[in-house]
Amino acid sequence: MTAFTPADPVLHLLRRATYGPTPEAEAELRKLGAAAWLERQLNPASIDDSACQAVLAKYTLIGKDIAGVRALVKAGSMKSGAWDVMQQLGTAAVARAVWSKRQLFELMADFWSNHLNVTCPSGEVWDSRAQYDTVIRTHALGRFADLLKASMRSPAMLSYLDNRTSTKAKPNENYARELLELHTVGLVYSEADVKDAARLLTGLTVDSATGLYKFDANQHATGAVTILGWRHDNATAGGGEAAALAYADMLAMHPATAERVARKLCVRFVADEAPATLVARLAQVYLDNRTAIVPVLRALFTSPEFAAATGAKVRTPLEDVAATVRVLGIGPSADMESVRGLYHYLYDMGHAPLRWAPPNGYPDVAAAWAAPSGLLIRWNAHLNIAAGWYPKQLARPASMLAYLVPKLPATHGAFVDALATRLVGQPLAPAHSAALLSFLGKSATAPLKATDAAATGRLPHLIALILDSPYHLYR
Repeated sequence: MTAFTPADPVLHLLRRATYGPTPEAEAELRKLGAAAWLERQLNPASIDDSACQAVLAKYTLIGKDIAGVRALVKAGSMKSGAWDVMQQLGTAAVARAVWSKRQLFELMADFWSNHLNVTCPSGEVWDSRAQYDTVIRTHALGRFADLLKASMRSPAMLSYLDNRTSTKAKPNENYARELLELHTVGLVYSEADVKDAARLLTGLTVDSATGLYKFDANQHATGAVTILGWRHDNATAGGGEAAALAYADMLAMHPATAERVARKLCVRFVADEAPATLVARLAQVYLDNRTAIVPVLRALFTSPEFAAATGAKVRTPLEDVAATVRVLGIGPSADMESVRGLYHYLYDMGHAPLRWAPPNGYPDVAAAWAAPSGLLIRWNAHLNIAAGWYPKQLARPASMLAYLVPKLPATHGAFVDALATRLVGQPLAPAHSAALLSFLGKSATAPLKATDAAATGRLPHLIALILDSPYHLYR
């Protein structure tokens, strides 16, 4: 794969720690240096993101807590069970990926949204999914233990994985199993562990009147539990919530959880086959820092394994669409229908944000996105976006030619090289440049004028062909 990705470490970092390079991001990184740029991204509050916030202000429902959503129903402005809030959340996720300057934060919000997946839209979380998104975003660069406990007390998670209906008379094992298998240690548990965990988690539920989290001691199953060798007396119903939170802390600090989180981060940011040496080091950093994620990310992005992994990842559909819009300098429209159009592309590709149906979250390896039908949708999207055909409302540069290639080269060959360098960070291999020149019906040395097809009518097709290639696909 490395033949298709730039060796430039600046572009390598931008391709992994953002949704795709832009001239502004590249200039900032080169000015600050990799270490300072990374520290800035790891401290998102230090980054002025007002432009993106102005875009998000158009999504008036995404900041609503449960009481706020229900108030809309009471006021008659939304029907009970409606998907309005959830639809805005999914679309806003696309806008954040494309236009936020807090790019690493957005990548981690997406990472945890998949790791602790609650499908959106989903009927049982119509009033609580926005609040759950706030939970994820609040802890995205914090301690995993805190995120896990906040998720454990989230009405969306308790509804999605059925713990809200789990009682001491009939413990439901769904959340107990997924908390072990998906959220923490992985497949190292026994059925006895699941049964004890299900009993321990009874009482963590949702108030039917308000939709808010509550601990119902009357429904908590007491009695000693032993899970993965960890024992708790669980002696009183009133102490059931504290026991469940102690259990979450144990799971978060378990070596198997450390290894699993480290491996998933490596798969996300380094390579589909996570380097074993890096996984082991990151797991230790995670444990040494009591589940804090920032030290783990700092160690990951400054590791030799990361530096050597150019071309070892393939863009997911979300990354592809976001990178396409970002590299073409395209902005949002006033009415935001343009972003909904981008969301529709991702829906057709099977990667609409937050929408994965099973509880395990979207896959993060190349094989999952290799279907020819998905690639065809990507290719059509590249051309439609480059040409301004759909979504029409996107705010495009006044001149795409001037934005991508400010100074027109003298020959067609030099133009193809300049355009490719601007779009994918490097000139194409000679055979690939020759293919594009054949498409234009020109030789490399043929003089280029501003009125030639390469710079006018065929420019969107030329852009799309470059974006269709592995040079853009590999990150």
